[in-house]
Amino acid sequence: MPIKIPRNLPARTQLEAEGVILIDESLAVRQGTRPIKIGLLNLMPNKIRTETQFARLLGATPLQVNLILVKITKHISRNTSNNHIISFYQNWEDIRNQRFDGFIITGAPIEKLKYEEVTYWEEMRHIFDWTQTNVHECLNICWGAQAAVYHFYGMQKYDLPKKAFGVFPHYAVDQTSPYLLGFSDNFFVPTSRWTEVRADDIPVDSGIKILVVSKDTGLCLLDDQQHRSLHMFNHIEYDLSSLSEEYFRDLKRGESTEMPYNYFPNNDASLVPENLWHNEAKLLFYNWLNNIYQTTPFNLREGE
Repeated sequence: MPIKIPRNLPARTQLEAEGVILIDESLAVRQGTRPIKIGLLNLMPNKIRTETQFARLLGATPLQVNLILVKITKHISRNTSNNHIISFYQNWEDIRNQRFDGFIITGAPIEKLKYEEVTYWEEMRHIFDWTQTNVHECLNICWGAQAAVYHFYGMQKYDLPKKAFGVFPHYAVDQTSPYLLGFSDNFFVPTSRWTEVRADDIPVDSGIKILVVSKDTGLCLLDDQQHRSLHMFNHIEYDLSSLSEEYFRDLKRGESTEMPYNYFPNNDASLVPENLWHNEAKLLFYNWLNNIYQTTPFNLREGE
């Protein structure tokens, strides 16, 4: 089944070129099935790139998905045109009475700030609480994941001695998890962060299951059944050029930055990287959506 996105969304052209099947409202209605309703709270600066990344993965499943783009109510994006935001995004305050099968909260380039120093932290706290009543399953990414475990459990983040930056080997801790069906024992995940959360800080009574870790960069994926959430601390959604663009951007700014680990062939930044993680990214989203499909009520208002 395809993914339903707005007709004029810039991501549409790229996704069509890649063969991702898209659907219009009229055809979706004729299929006679209720699409899985997924909200994307996009906190990343390059919103169009991020929309494309998540739509690509959501559209690679056999389920019909309706993607709703959401933004922080009063936050003004400095890196995406206001016309784009007005055309395609809804304020969280305007959709807070709706219910979602799934909700994704992305990363944000604010890791070095204390949570309480983030200008929209108060709204984030309300959003996390709202997911517990209006969302069947939540997927939190990078800063979004760190912020979630801080909000729900008080788990702190710790500065790293240097940026965890590159494509690092990971392994599955719990291969019986429905979210890891089809995963290899060892696989790669893109990582780009200055901070970490630690396994020792997971409350013993939380019921949190560690699903994926890396010997190099620590925790990667947690299953927080108490809050019906997956917490992914790395950027498994990244496309092939994401790390490259971050690297050259930092160099252009005159920042001291190391070449991303295990990314450029032979550590030669003039060569095109190999995508070592896309299959696992598709599998994770496939499994997440399938679990939602198997467990969500047909009528989202059921259970009120």
